[in-house]
Amino acid sequence: MADIKDRVKGGIDSAADKAKSMTDQGANQAKEAADRSGGFVDTVKDNAQSAMHAVGDFAHTARDRIGDYGEKVQHWAEDAADTAGHYAKDFGQEVTRLIRQYPVQSLLVGFGVGLLLGRVVRA
Repeated sequence: MADIKDRVKGGIDSAADKAKSMTDQGANQAKEAADRSGGFVDTVKDNAQSAMHAVGDFAHTARDRIGDYGEKVQHWAEDAADTAGHYAKDFGQEVTRLIRQYPVQSLLVGFGVGLLLGRVVRA
């Protein structure tokens, strides 16, 4: 579960890094245009920086939410494993009780199952 959580976080981080680099490229291009055209470019540069900060905030929020969902999935998986373990334990206890209650019949059933498995493996 931690593996999935780390992969999702890594994906979000890489998406945020790509968005940041694209915003930085836009800011650099805006700066070059500002050198050529003046005040209009300053406005574009400011907007690009605002967009960069907004993307960073979004990525941070998304990473936190994914982490929360990852923890929920991990707890669900732990609960499912515990429940399956309890069922397996109960089943084992029931089989043990039946074998103690009917030992001869249990031996005969085991012998029959062994013969069947031997025939299947042989074929």
